[in-house]
Amino acid sequence: MSTAAAVLLMLAVAFYAIFGGADFGAGFWDLTAGGPERGRRPREVIEHSIGPVWEANHVWLIFVFVVLWTCFPEAYASIMLTLFVPLTIAALGIVLRGASFAFRKAVTQVRDQRILGGTFAISSVLVPYCFGAVAGGIASGRVPAGGRSGDPWNSWMNPTSAVVGVLAVCVVAYVAAVLLTWDAGRVSDEELVSYFRVRALGAAVVAGVVAVVGLFVLRSDARYVFDGLTSRALPLQRCRHCRWPTH
Repeated sequence: MSTAAAVLLMLAVAFYAIFGGADFGAGFWDLTAGGPERGRRPREVIEHSIGPVWEANHVWLIFVFVVLWTCFPEAYASIMLTLFVPLTIAALGIVLRGASFAFRKAVTQVRDQRILGGTFAISSVLVPYCFGAVAGGIASGRVPAGGRSGDPWNSWMNPTSAVVGVLAVCVVAYVAAVLLTWDAGRVSDEELVSYFRVRALGAAVVAGVVAVVGLFVLRSDARYVFDGLTSRALPLQRCRHCRWPTH
């Protein structure tokens, strides 16, 4: 039964990473779109794309917490007691992001639009970074078992958490750029299709570079994860005559 619950939890995390990640990544492209005039058209596509679903995607996050709390209470307690700082930052970022996105369309002053737009965009980057840092802290063994608390700072301010946090931002930016490319094509705006396609390719390249760098970080900071990534997690890169070195 615990295995079935773990599989369900993994699928829920994956769905949130894809659908919620597309929302957060859209905020990243909002942040880098430029000034009010230069970034007007990209931001219109962003609002058109995520407007109908941006808040609904957090249902997956709530589902993840409920399943984790119900099926694995000791793990839930350890994670919350140890990683409460980045989780609190992420929660505040989600609230500020949602409020800013909603109110930005209601205000008329350019100054207020910039403040709310900046809050939306910065929160959209901060939240996936914090979630990535949480994942890195758990994966690197910095969260103790048995419902006990660990170091509230080193658990998420460490090399593995940093590289996973940056990778999370890169991946959600890539997912969002792909979605926005499709959405721009749906309204037959070829200029914006090209605009977001270039950004999708750029985000993919940066994510790949960060992932490669992350292997070196994991080798020195999270050996268990590194050994798994370079063995059973990469079956397509193994053959009878050659393997990645694990020692």
